[in-house]
Amino acid sequence: MVEIVRNTRQRRAVRSILDELEAFVSAQEIHDKLLHRGEKVGLSTVYRNLQALVDAAEVDALRSDDGEVLYRACSAGHHHHLVCRTCGRTVEVEGPTVERWADMMAQEHGFTDVAHTLEIFGVCRTCTP
Repeated sequence: MVEIVRNTRQRRAVRSILDELEAFVSAQEIHDKLLHRGEKVGLSTVYRNLQALVDAAEVDALRSDDGEVLYRACSAGHHHHLVCRTCGRTVEVEGPTVERWADMMAQEHGFTDVAHTLEIFGVCRTCTP
């Protein structure tokens, strides 16, 4: 059964914030930006809409070093991220070598229907002293 995702005003507002940003951001940061714009939306509504966008593969989520979940609108298709630990700038990258390795490991150990995520954290050129 396919779940129909309603395109509510709140969901459009959350998506609008994400579309403007290049870095991964927290739900709290999104909520703050919405309030600053005059949007009347609760933090729990932001979380609920972010999860719906993640479930619909419209938004990527990753866990930061301190365990907080961060969100970013991303392109369609499988990809990985380079993330600056200083400014949060994020670059989408493909990793054919990683894909081959993951497939090989799965096959070697008898796994099927495998999935993976890969985020590489570093310091971007702009933030490097």
